Amino acid sequence: MVLKIINATEAKAGANIILDGVSCVVKKMDVSKTGKHGHAKCRVEAVPLLGGNKKVLVVPGHERFEVPLVEKRKAQVLSKGDGKVSVMDLESFETLEINCSDDDLFGELEESGNCEYWDIEGAKMIKRKL
Repeated sequence: MVLKIINATEAKAGANIILDGVSCVVKKMDVSKTGKHGHAKCRVEAVPLLGGNKKVLVVPGHERFEVPLVEKRKAQVLSKGDGKVSVMDLESFETLEINCSDDDLFGELEESGNCEYWDIEGAKMIKRKL
């Protein structure tokens, strides 16, 4: 579900946008001046939230981007193994099994400890230990 739609000139560094169906965070944004008969151009550098390669694109300033719904939630770690972490949401008491691709974070997590996970358009990732 898309939260809202913004113009390309409104996407600042740190904003979340959807590019080619992938949720990304904007790392750098450059806006050129308008010409005599032209439109402003925006050069956007973005990195996917769930890992991947950097995307660079140039679009007109009136281009519209979708902003993804990112829910930040807290959970208790029930167990971990094979790069997967079993957690229980502290609000809904729902049990989830989430892949943890960051080895340092996986090592920090301990059973019965708390963590923060993000739900990004249905995809879940563990972000940090609390």
